[in-house]
Amino acid sequence: MTENHQGNVPSRQRKRFPGISSRAYEHPADRSALVALRKLSGFDTAFKALSGLLPERSLRLLFLSDSVRVSDAQFSQLNDMLRDACYILDLEKVPSMYVTQDPKPNAMCIGMDEPVIVVTTGLVELLDEEEMRAVIGHEVGHALSGHAVYRTILLFLTSLALKIAWVPLGTVAITAIVTALREWFRKSELSADRAGLLVGQDVQASMRGLMKIAGGNHLHEMNVDAFLAQADEYEKAGDLRDSVLKILNVLPRSHPFTTVRAAELKKWSESRDHQRIMDGHYPRRSEDKDTSVTDAFRESAGHYAETVRTSKDPLMKLVGDIAGGAGDLAGDLGGRLRNRFSGQGTGQGTKETDGKPGSGTADGRTADGETGDGQSEG
Repeated sequence: MTENHQGNVPSRQRKRFPGISSRAYEHPADRSALVALRKLSGFDTAFKALSGLLPERSLRLLFLSDSVRVSDAQFSQLNDMLRDACYILDLEKVPSMYVTQDPKPNAMCIGMDEPVIVVTTGLVELLDEEEMRAVIGHEVGHALSGHAVYRTILLFLTSLALKIAWVPLGTVAITAIVTALREWFRKSELSADRAGLLVGQDVQASMRGLMKIAGGNHLHEMNVDAFLAQADEYEKAGDLRDSVLKILNVLPRSHPFTTVRAAELKKWSESRDHQRIMDGHYPRRSEDKDTSVTDAFRESAGHYAETVRTSKDPLMKLVGDIAGGAGDLAGDLGGRLRNRFSGQGTGQGTKETDGKPGSGTADGRTADGETGDGQSEG
């Protein structure tokens, strides 16, 4: 059950973003995948028609029967925050939201037909109002991006592919698919963190919320700057062995590590992209259909290249050095080949010996009539 948000206004004055496209806040890697999927006309519609094959209906009944639905009568403060978030991001309909009994702080946005937001009692009890507002904005960001739809589709495809894993190399292929999906999921979480900041418009509250999720409700014992310093230490500490361990630790996760999320969000909050959105300059949903898939992938590739170039991680630095060295070598070889073939084309090429130019002929003999053996003079 959904309701129209028109007429509801935020509880305090915040900037609103009429018609904002999710492309405004999406991480480049997340955006490129979503742009490509959105271009597949009818793709998500076809799978929505197959929603009876998915556990979505069962989950809706489960939450309806064994959780508390947020409304004006139940968890009214959360209901106000939800309507505020939808108003700020201009989401046409307010998703249903449930509070479910679970001591572990968590939240999720699921569903193909109509998104459903679920928050746990552990999260409600852990966060203050402004921190919770950022979390609800995070989940509304998932809904606006269509993450719930596309995640469900791809998980369904993964489940289907598992049934044919007996095919030769099937296990390798499935592992590759799952690994790629998890990488996208992690980037989609960074996108949703940005949406949460656009809704809450309080970067310190966003930082506190992430810090509490990592360390619990002992705010007086924690410090945001020290927490962010952990992320910096995590990125640059250790040697190549630690770099490999980081990769192995993150591969099975659907979310990035909390300190990494905090550092990424802080960096984005200080970026020109964020400032432009706050100034009212952002892509509109009405322009989504004209978005270039090629441009989106090019931006994603550029982001990863920049990440490798600026990373303090030992392995990423090595990759960057190797790539840079290979590029220099390729450029040097290319220059030499161009010079050589250019000289042959005119029949007046030069022979370099320890950097000294010498006269030569088209048949490879030296000027005194001897055949050059390629050895340099002493």
